[in-house]
Amino acid sequence: MENVKSHQEIVQKTIYSILFTISFSHFINDLLQAVIPSVYPLLKDNFNLSFSQIGIITFTYQMIASLLQPFVGIYTDKKSKPYSLLIGMSFTMAGLFFISIASSFNYLLISVSLVGIGSSIFHPESSRVAHLASGGKKGLAQSIFQLGGNAGSAIGPLLVALMVIPYGQTNIMWFCLIALTGILVLYKIALWYSNHLSLKNTTAKTPEIFIHHLSKKKIIFSLFILLILIFSKYFYLSSITNYYTFFLIDKFHLSIQDSQLYLFTFLGAVATGTLTGGPLGDKFGRKYVIWISILGAAPFTLLLPHVSLFWVGILSVFIGLIISSAFSAILVYATELLPGKVGLVAGLFFGFAFGMGGLGSAVLGKLADETSIAHVFNLCAYLPLLGILTAFLPNIESKKTV
Repeated sequence: MENVKSHQEIVQKTIYSILFTISFSHFINDLLQAVIPSVYPLLKDNFNLSFSQIGIITFTYQMIASLLQPFVGIYTDKKSKPYSLLIGMSFTMAGLFFISIASSFNYLLISVSLVGIGSSIFHPESSRVAHLASGGKKGLAQSIFQLGGNAGSAIGPLLVALMVIPYGQTNIMWFCLIALTGILVLYKIALWYSNHLSLKNTTAKTPEIFIHHLSKKKIIFSLFILLILIFSKYFYLSSITNYYTFFLIDKFHLSIQDSQLYLFTFLGAVATGTLTGGPLGDKFGRKYVIWISILGAAPFTLLLPHVSLFWVGILSVFIGLIISSAFSAILVYATELLPGKVGLVAGLFFGFAFGMGGLGSAVLGKLADETSIAHVFNLCAYLPLLGILTAFLPNIESKKTV
């Protein structure tokens, strides 16, 4: 009886120590991934790459992550693998090591593929850990988890500007030490996760069931709308993450290091805005947060390509703050559409986000070669207008029964 009570307390209590630890591991994982686009100006010079080839690099590692993540999620829904988190980070560490010593474009593609595999293993299971530790505050938990990832994406370019750009490609190797730190952190998470599963298996099961009135057809349609919104968000973010530095260098003649500081500012705003989406969704409804966070960015994205450097910096901060709140709300909304399928939902949406980022990079790189970076930014500015499709999403009221 005491075991049952203790398990129920674990389920109901929000375990902030685990949430912030898994968030820190997400910080490390996404910091390491951010190294790849951050060194594009360096790699472009070293290997005489075109924008199309830069797009292919992003397409390769993000599409591998995109295709693998749903399958990892489906598998771990059936059988959880706590220690797979360590394996994922190990793949990422190996990929960075090989990028640091890569001597050809094909070598780079193989190296970044390892990073993609690492990401595909990390995200579904780490998202499940956040869900398990949420204590019912799923929006808050997902925002804390996402905060770590977005903060890592922001710090990555700054560290590259300090540690790699002035000294050369081989200095990417230093990031392997950060990956090793991530492995040690994930070992502690894996221990907690294993203990949680053991306790759950030895006690009475008390699953939470979320009841909604939606038909299967409506659920599929709603998921389709969510994926379109993910497309608009991550296709636009791909233009910033991969080509913002080139845009600034081309239009305002900034140095590589100065342009990296602007990218850091944007990604810092993304990290800051991440915390708002989940809690606001818990309080006011996820549909409204999704609507504001995507469509609300449109006025700023439409202005950004046409203003001075000062206003580019200001507008990028507003865009980052607004658009970053979408993903946590979308992910939790999707888990309520498909209750009990946390791994599948995380794998599908993280995977699709990576896929859109990779596809966006490849398409936009080709477009930049054929036209200009300025044209790419003018075109992508319209993507947040797709946020108007949020109107077709149903309002979900979650009701728990035991």
